[in-house]
Amino acid sequence: RMKQWLLRVTAYAQRMLDGLDSLEWSESLKEIQRNWIGRSEGAQVFFDAEMANGETRKLEIFTTRPDTIFGVTFMVVAPEHEWIADMTTAEQKEAVEAYIEQTKKRSERERIAETKRVSGVFTGAYATNPFTGKRIPIYASDYVLAGYGTGAIMAVPAHDERDWDFAKKFDLPIIEVVAGGSVQDAAFTDIQTGTMVNSGFLNGLSVKEAKEAIIKYLTEKGIGEAKVNYKLRDWVFSRQRYWGEPIPLVYCEKCGWVPLNESELPLTLPHTEDFIPTADAQSPLAKLDDWVNTTCPKCHGKAKRETDTMPQWAGSSWYFLRYIDPKNENAFADPEKLSYWMPVDWYNGGMEHVTRHMIYSRFWHKFLYDLGVVPCAEPYAKRTAQGLILGPDGEKMSKSKGNVVDPNDVVDVFGADVLRTYVLFMGDYGSAAPWNESSMKGCKRFLERISDLYDMASGNGVTPKLETAFHKTIKKVSTDIEEMKFNTAIASMMALINDIYDAKTLTRDELMILVRLLCPFAPHLSEELWEMLGGEGLCSLAAWPEWDEAKTVESAVEVAVQINGKVRSTVVLPLNCPAAEAIATAKQDARIAPAIEGKTIVKEISIPNKIINIVVR
Repeated sequence: RMKQWLLRVTAYAQRMLDGLDSLEWSESLKEIQRNWIGRSEGAQVFFDAEMANGETRKLEIFTTRPDTIFGVTFMVVAPEHEWIADMTTAEQKEAVEAYIEQTKKRSERERIAETKRVSGVFTGAYATNPFTGKRIPIYASDYVLAGYGTGAIMAVPAHDERDWDFAKKFDLPIIEVVAGGSVQDAAFTDIQTGTMVNSGFLNGLSVKEAKEAIIKYLTEKGIGEAKVNYKLRDWVFSRQRYWGEPIPLVYCEKCGWVPLNESELPLTLPHTEDFIPTADAQSPLAKLDDWVNTTCPKCHGKAKRETDTMPQWAGSSWYFLRYIDPKNENAFADPEKLSYWMPVDWYNGGMEHVTRHMIYSRFWHKFLYDLGVVPCAEPYAKRTAQGLILGPDGEKMSKSKGNVVDPNDVVDVFGADVLRTYVLFMGDYGSAAPWNESSMKGCKRFLERISDLYDMASGNGVTPKLETAFHKTIKKVSTDIEEMKFNTAIASMMALINDIYDAKTLTRDELMILVRLLCPFAPHLSEELWEMLGGEGLCSLAAWPEWDEAKTVESAVEVAVQINGKVRSTVVLPLNCPAAEAIATAKQDARIAPAIEGKTIVKEISIPNKIINIVVR
């Protein structure tokens, strides 16, 4: 345990939530951030708690369900709660200390995840339920975290599964306060609506009415109030290592912690060849007496520098601003350049950055915005995330599992273009997908078929039977790239290749269009074909093909023809062909005409561009 510097991210929690509404992010990414920030509305309530020395203190809790307070039969504090030693009685001291030591061996992640694990210890202390007047025991348990809320909860076992399990283990009372369940057999948790029971002046009220009434009562009596809580925690900003920006603060016995004057910034790392932390877990900088010992910026007396350094997040939260004006020696970027370039148009990255890095960077940027240093409140206008490439076994690649695919090995066998095309074709860009060598071979065959088109292509201009297919493909590839639907863009080119081979003809102009569409996916092959076809300069710098919207629409369509609901043939009709003309054409079809000959036609149905059904008997 050590004191560390924190940045007050929580002060921006609501603004970061509100800011999400204006961003061009997917709803799934926004929801991840909303859940991480974790806004919850409820009430702050104070319970009178008896300390071991007889003193009474106000034990604060936060609850989203103040309406259930009549059902509170015990309280639980985190083993790390700051009052744990004061409230533990002599009789329970040994048991509580042993439990605390046991808890230290488990991470917060484990404590949150293991919802079925029930453990705890009685502190010997009691609190008073302010509504029932009953003394209720205070337990310590690792399912309560010191860093979330107040580190203490009121337990309503009738309507919370974890509280119910705890009450059963320690034989504690279970009191139903929202009607509807058999709470002695299991917790009744479907209580977003319902009617209050066993709840004094709340009896008969709906849950909504009860919440309003209880918060009003808490406020009037001075024992609580309405409150908004956030799951987000403040940002621990200290690291006990050499690499990192030094924290520009000094400690003076007279003045306390004092920031350096702005003229002394930036504070740079001193040179050292000893990067090992001290025996008492301080930063390596603590060993550099000449650097540590300094003068107080306020009183000019003796002072010592902070020896912790900033985390890597400090730089990664704002580096993009420096890209705008990297040689500026007076500011990190010129205001006019900031106004021109910011916010970042599009930030693509892994899902693992959506919470910590994106939260920190957005907080950092909003702070700079409040200072008037940046012109916009949000750093990233658009955010997308790529999925993970899994091993052939469908699991995350890991050396220990032996399922790692080395891209260098793949390039040696298939070439860089095949690897690149397959990675973009293997599935939805934002979703995880397993490696599949069979599909890799399919991409190789796709590129080989394009390469072979060079020998087929001749002449210039447009092949009439391919004109619509080309315009549709240009449109599809263009829009899919913008929407990061790379797999369907490649699929559309595969379909075009099939159309070309079916037509058995292709002009050199058309092949040059296809090569430009292919270039972002398979640049090496594309550049080679481009040069062979006489293209000027680099294919990657050539103008992107354009499509004519009118030519993306088929002039004819193949329609299925049914007799009594069973498909018997197909006919090619003009697009949006009138029903009478469509049916007449169908009746003349070589398969349909003999099938209806000599029969009575009962009904004729034509759904434009889709199907024709002739009902006979």
